[in-house]
Amino acid sequence: MTAGPVAAPLTLACVLAAVVYAAGAARLRRRGDAWPWRRDCVFAAGCAAVVWGLTGPVPGEPFTAHAGRHLLTAMAGPALLAVARPLTLVLRLLPPGRPRRGLLRVAHSPVAGWLLFPPVAAAVDLGGLWLLYRTELWAAAHRHPLLGGLLELHMLLAGLLFAMAVCRLDPVRGRCGLPLRAVTLLAAGAAHAVLAKSLYVAGPPGTAFAAADLRAGAQLMYYGGDAVEVFLALVLAVQWYAATGHGRRPGTPFPRVRTDPAVYRRTTISAMSSRPPSATPRRVSRVSARGSGSSPA
Repeated sequence: MTAGPVAAPLTLACVLAAVVYAAGAARLRRRGDAWPWRRDCVFAAGCAAVVWGLTGPVPGEPFTAHAGRHLLTAMAGPALLAVARPLTLVLRLLPPGRPRRGLLRVAHSPVAGWLLFPPVAAAVDLGGLWLLYRTELWAAAHRHPLLGGLLELHMLLAGLLFAMAVCRLDPVRGRCGLPLRAVTLLAAGAAHAVLAKSLYVAGPPGTAFAAADLRAGAQLMYYGGDAVEVFLALVLAVQWYAATGHGRRPGTPFPRVRTDPAVYRRTTISAMSSRPPSATPRRVSRVSARGSGSSPA
């Protein structure tokens, strides 16, 4: 199964996305904003992986080559793209106004919150793979190239959705803790491993791949999937390390959180008005006593 008529548009979209990302990151640096170079490299690597999976040569027999394309297009590429924080870059580039508010409204919408809920994203990603490999959908995609292209597009978007839901690096709706994301990643990895083992025994219904080709492709899918999942697990480990303060040097305070000045003034005034009388400093009471004109007996 190949991307068919969808391959050329997706390839062009990936190339344009890489160029726009590099130009946007350079613009941020020119105006003095910090944007690590490693994110540029990671995003370029993700786009290259997707393009290679769509149009590049992949060695091996038919099913083994498909397994390699699946790893590049649906797993490795989306994981690298999510780690590069593309949504954060776009939000920092857009000036305050209607386009930025509209993008934030979409990112914080209930639909985005549900789709980026880690168990839902895992079900969309892994459910599509099980339907493709354990039903007649694979054979139908071979007979209809457009269907095969749409399935490739679905796997790319579902993989990106899952990676963004697990990494949670961009400002999206909802807060999902590290335990939930880690358990979801572990469950998704187990489901992907079981699928690869089932393909080692029997190929997709309606296909007639050679036994050696099936075994090689299943092994590539199994161990390659483990490598991508270890990469996502390392991203979670880095987040946990930073959240618990282990990355700080001894004696270095936690970074101060910026607060809106109006909110800070309202909070300060409210706290001062609710202070009990006994909390009034003693020095103030002495000054008021002297100002009253009283003299010692």
